[in-house]
Amino acid sequence: MKIKKRLILASSSRFRQQQLKHLQLPFEAIKPEFEEYPLFNETAAQTALRLAAGKAHSVAEQFPEALIIGCDQVAWCNNRQLGKPLSVAKAQQMLASVSGQELIFYSAIVLFNPAENRLHQHVDETRVLMRKLTLTQIDHYLRLEPDAIYCAGAAKSEGLGALLIKRIHSTDPNALIGLPIFHLIDFLLAEGIDIL
Repeated sequence: MKIKKRLILASSSRFRQQQLKHLQLPFEAIKPEFEEYPLFNETAAQTALRLAAGKAHSVAEQFPEALIIGCDQVAWCNNRQLGKPLSVAKAQQMLASVSGQELIFYSAIVLFNPAENRLHQHVDETRVLMRKLTLTQIDHYLRLEPDAIYCAGAAKSEGLGALLIKRIHSTDPNALIGLPIFHLIDFLLAEGIDIL
């Protein structure tokens, strides 16, 4: 494996860092300085892609010769965007509102090459059908899976969130966790990174 450029993950998410570690590529994780909020009349997919690109661009000045990975994920249900609840109370409300519903997770991935001003980008769509949940089940899940408050839609699918899910339809099972690896590999190859 030949890594010609420094690889930076513009994320403080330990979930995404763990996913990238599975590829056994040397990388550094840098927390991006970028405000995350949806814009008026922006679709969930547009929000996810704008935030992913914004995160990558926010660290580009520090690492102008690196390849920078930016990611973001937004969930959509009942005609509204669902981000990370960040509190147990909000997670309880969010999970109660999506009980028995279909959620669409938009997972955006970008690879930015600042030296060449080249941006590769993709938004992966994953459809998740949630089980009908009681408030007791939601409370029990959140006690056992405290990290769920840091996940879009409060459903940590790689953990106990699998108990909440009836069905998943996706072209990349990694995308639901937060990092669409299949497209990232394509982007790295396009930038001359020998993965294997």
